[in-house]
Amino acid sequence: METAGNTIGIIGGSGMLGSAISGALLGSGAFEQSNFWVSNRSGAASGVEQRSSINFTKDNQKLVDACDVIILCVPPARFPDIAIRAPNKLVISVMAGVTIDEMKSKTAAVRVVRAMSSPAASLSMAYSPWIASAETTPADKNIVSKIFGACGTTDEVFDEQQLDHFTAMTGPVPGFVAYFAKCMVDHATSQGIAPDVADRAIRQLFLAGGTMLAADSASPADQVRWMIEYAGTTAAGLIAMERSTLSKAISDGLLAAADKARSI
Repeated sequence: METAGNTIGIIGGSGMLGSAISGALLGSGAFEQSNFWVSNRSGAASGVEQRSSINFTKDNQKLVDACDVIILCVPPARFPDIAIRAPNKLVISVMAGVTIDEMKSKTAAVRVVRAMSSPAASLSMAYSPWIASAETTPADKNIVSKIFGACGTTDEVFDEQQLDHFTAMTGPVPGFVAYFAKCMVDHATSQGIAPDVADRAIRQLFLAGGTMLAADSASPADQVRWMIEYAGTTAAGLIAMERSTLSKAISDGLLAAADKARSI
């Protein structure tokens, strides 16, 4: 595979999300390991950084000076402590709640991309939407697409406020999906099914359901409609759920998560 010439650095590259993105980028073969930098609090190699050709440091500015592309992958609460100057660099953030204007002010960069990803990047299964500042070039956008394409599926969006909703919906993997699975496991065990059997059955259900939804061009709404039109056992359950307050409860939960993303 042809490799990119950009030197990429991840600040916070040893955390859960940073490690997932690092592993995805290096595993894709699209980026030279020798052009890859990671910074963390200790400056020590761990996890993906054990690869001998990766540069690691605890000096964030040293990483910035060495790299063309900087990915900020630290908890939002740590952002005020990240003292870097990155003019003429492409700065990409996957921090929840930190706006493009805040990143520009803090880093002195004007070519800034705000994105959201998830630890599913470690399996190349993350969904990573992003929005770019007006100063970002077509070449910058190409490298952003390549970075997040290595992590899974990606889209450019054009309304920054939407990133808060994606933070709520697609950032917390497995998050809300795990909660729905838990409810189904709880129901199964309440009906006398052995907990280990219920757990195994529901895990397989979600694996199969997610895989089939991803592979089929039909929308989730189409899938629901077809099941209801079939008028079988699933239709009875879906109709009962549609008549309940389940849809509103899910929306309320996602809105609460999005509100939290804005206030972090």
